[in-house]
Amino acid sequence: MIPARRQFLALACALVLANSALIGPRGSSGVHAQARRHTQLLLVIDGLRPDYITPQVMPRLHALGARGIVFTAHHSVFPTVTRVNASSMSTGTYPESHGLLGNTIYSEKAFPGKGLNTADHTQLLAMERAEGDLLTAPTLGSVLQRAGRRFVVISAGSSGSALLLNHPVYNGAVINPDFIDPPSLATKVTAVAGKGPAEAVPNNARNKWAVDVYLSLGLGELNSDVTAIWFGDPDATAHQKGIGSETTIQALRYVDAEIGRIEDTLKQRGLLDTTNIIVASDHGFSTQTGTMALAQVVAPFSRVMPDGARDIVVTEGAINFRGAADPARVKAIVGELQRRPEIGAIFTRPASPGSMQGVVPGTLSHNVARWNHARASDIMVSGNWTEDRNPGGFPGQTTQGGVAGHGTSSPYDIHNTFMAAGPDFRAGATSAVPTSNADLAPTILRLLGLQVPASMTGRAVEEGLTKGATPGSGNVTRSSETARTPDGSYEVIAHISTVNGHRYLDFTETRRR
Repeated sequence: MIPARRQFLALACALVLANSALIGPRGSSGVHAQARRHTQLLLVIDGLRPDYITPQVMPRLHALGARGIVFTAHHSVFPTVTRVNASSMSTGTYPESHGLLGNTIYSEKAFPGKGLNTADHTQLLAMERAEGDLLTAPTLGSVLQRAGRRFVVISAGSSGSALLLNHPVYNGAVINPDFIDPPSLATKVTAVAGKGPAEAVPNNARNKWAVDVYLSLGLGELNSDVTAIWFGDPDATAHQKGIGSETTIQALRYVDAEIGRIEDTLKQRGLLDTTNIIVASDHGFSTQTGTMALAQVVAPFSRVMPDGARDIVVTEGAINFRGAADPARVKAIVGELQRRPEIGAIFTRPASPGSMQGVVPGTLSHNVARWNHARASDIMVSGNWTEDRNPGGFPGQTTQGGVAGHGTSSPYDIHNTFMAAGPDFRAGATSAVPTSNADLAPTILRLLGLQVPASMTGRAVEEGLTKGATPGSGNVTRSSETARTPDGSYEVIAHISTVNGHRYLDFTETRRR
């Protein structure tokens, strides 16, 4: 499997290099004078694979990477889904710390018999009321607020991902077609951009709406130190139309044109040379073959509760026991999963504190995936994957249901986009030093001259900065963690990169005999 993965990463690199009322005082004591002159603009392009970025399909984004720096070993946080990664972007850490564990999650206190849809901000707020905390790690917005800085989020994605990027709002804002905080901004948003459009395929109107808000209010009275704009495509379109489809390509072209509109406006207003533009995606994307049906596999092991509901709730790849888990059934479920070829990596609670081996033989521990939170289920499962190509020629297929998507520990779901251009980033450069979405918040704080709090276990990507270490200077090591059943019938291997003590899950692979 590994050689094709390397070809994929090399192709991604080669493609990008081919064309080598919220106003108030800003700043705080101890902040470097140069950092105060530069603003940070984070563009999150939902579901953007690196190999989408070609001169033919996304010329503006391709040119941005060519004039700045491209990080060719960037990682989505596992599970490779949107709201997990929005939370990691917000907190600069992993699910083991921030506690938002999936797109669909289980909160027994909020919804005891079913999963909670994190795309819906109202369900997230219901969970917060029930549990006391939504995210269990400090956010970028809170750090900026304490330093007298402001963070504004303008999102064409779900209201849930918008909320998670900046919650609670301090002296900034969250603007989404379905959720605006503070609510007092709603009238102004409608005045400059109209009523927020509904989700569509392609999602052009909603993405345009977000850029309209930024170019009017975002560069006007909401003027902030850090702004994040979330584009809902290509994710929304590729889920339904597939990777490489004509409609998905059209959606990519439209997002690229909106990025061009942002750059052109910044240039016209004399702001481009003082703005660091950071581009990232929340995850990669794979073609799906639809053979994994986790809930059906688990159903025979569940029991009826006094309220009539079953005592096991499946939320995506997480298998949750209501109340206390039953170790015997946990082991039996894992045994059944290990026999099924559509099942990839299986994670369980650590066999001992800090262990990389799961409590059930032949499983990796939640520690490998940086998922070992008090809210974590007893079993986490990834779909299996191959390097097979789809009809459009794009490699990477998983056993999940649907047309195309993400969420697994496949390299095609984990490997995603990160590039940057601006006064504080290296020009005409690439870096193969591993990075992840948990590194974005620490990097933004570094660019602002602010101290990165200890809660942020991601790192500032010094190798990408003009005054940072050189791209090749990082101490990168490669390792693997293997778990196998006593009879050797199932084996799972996690491939890991480490940079100066910061650990990244590259991908997993499974073997059966």
